[in-house]
Amino acid sequence: MAKNETEQTAAKDRAPLTAAEIGALAHLYRGEIYRSTVWRTRLDTTTNWSVVTLGVALSISFSSPGASPLPLILVGVLIIFFLMLEARRYRYFNVFRARARWMETHFYTPMLKEGDLHLEEHWQDVLAADYLRPEYHVGVMTAIGRRIRRNYFWILLIQSLAYAGKIAVHPTGVTSLQQAVARADIGPFPGELVLGTGLFYVLLWGGIAWWSTRTDAARARKRSSMTSMG
Repeated sequence: MAKNETEQTAAKDRAPLTAAEIGALAHLYRGEIYRSTVWRTRLDTTTNWSVVTLGVALSISFSSPGASPLPLILVGVLIIFFLMLEARRYRYFNVFRARARWMETHFYTPMLKEGDLHLEEHWQDVLAADYLRPEYHVGVMTAIGRRIRRNYFWILLIQSLAYAGKIAVHPTGVTSLQQAVARADIGPFPGELVLGTGLFYVLLWGGIAWWSTRTDAARARKRSSMTSMG
């Protein structure tokens, strides 16, 4: 109760935003939208790199029945590198997107609906703190999981299915599990090790995507409950 009275008193003492300040916020919003758009374009760039390199690997491996499936394995290293790079870019993108959404939610929406900016909610203080001490809004694993769910799930799925198909049909169709394992041999590395590593590869990135889904859902439920309580 005392806290609410203090906030109401502070709101009364706080001067309303002037036309110049509202104009400055509008220009700030435009700048954040521009920066988020630039970083969103960079996300598309790394995804395109992954698609192109996977396409090259598919062309090489399926160029002839005797072609090696090794390019499909090596391209996995490049895809993960691009995924890490894209996750890093996503964390930057998320900062600018979050700032823009914060202004849309607490500045433009109340102004359009009620003509009241609700300065007593101190949204402008949160925004100012984010500019004074910028920090990421999502962790690395969350960023990786989101990018897998949005784009890389299909890239990794095509890579895995293409490798399995290559083993199964070239140079001739497999007739037993032992034959498939033998075809997976790479130099001194036995097929059991190669296939086991591939299985771990798929489960690892799939597990990260599943974990991030649950984390985002829990965060959304928490945000919804806090909003309803407010």
